[in-house]
Amino acid sequence: MIIDQNGEVSVPSELEGIVHDGEDSMTSLVLEQPDHPEIAELTFSERHFTIRSASNAGQRTFASMLINKMYSSRGYGPSELPATPNPNRITLIASEDGQVRGTLTLGLDSQHGLLADEIYRDEIDQVRAQKRQVCELSKLAVDNKTGSKYVLAALFHIAYIYGRALNQVTDVFIEVNPRHAPFYRRFLGFVRIGEERMCLRVNAPAVLLRLELSYVDDQIEKFGGRLDLASSQRSLYPYFFSKEEETGIAGRLLRLG
Repeated sequence: MIIDQNGEVSVPSELEGIVHDGEDSMTSLVLEQPDHPEIAELTFSERHFTIRSASNAGQRTFASMLINKMYSSRGYGPSELPATPNPNRITLIASEDGQVRGTLTLGLDSQHGLLADEIYRDEIDQVRAQKRQVCELSKLAVDNKTGSKYVLAALFHIAYIYGRALNQVTDVFIEVNPRHAPFYRRFLGFVRIGEERMCLRVNAPAVLLRLELSYVDDQIEKFGGRLDLASSQRSLYPYFFSKEEETGIAGRLLRLG
């Protein structure tokens, strides 16, 4: 991995085997701090992805278009990103050839709470009461024509770095469609803590999942950057950055901040 003076992260192009997954496994109901113009640049085989924060209205519009495209294909209601960034929300976008291929928003806890508090405040407050620092992931969408495991892992890992290294988060929540919950449990280690309820924001059923980031710490230590283990592990973590790469990215983001 190389980190240059502009904060770009380049991964060697010899990484092969872009994985195309069934669309149901990678796009679902789930998932802004001042935005930096560019966070990371990733190269996988012949594809070139750029991960950056959605810092202007055009980027946020294209991200919203992708979200609504994926949501509408599953019968969900529209879900627009606000035109103006929220200081407690970081919206990441993955682009290829100028096209947005994936997006994910990290919401940090604040006096305004989390989006998931609308229907799961009691469950989240129980975790807050333990003096733990919580956040949420929302507005996740990945174009199913893309090498989605790589894009999804990069988005999750950059969001993890923002939450864990830069904001000392201990737990992350997501609201997901019940039929997609097994993916998040199996491949990322989330645990279901809420009963099924109707999420009026997208007019679809949802369940609340929780992930303790100490578990993610361990998984990245064991599997991060280990693509040789991807075929033998039912996990997304081999597609994450290595711990060394993560440390470099976190250091760069801290200096930019």
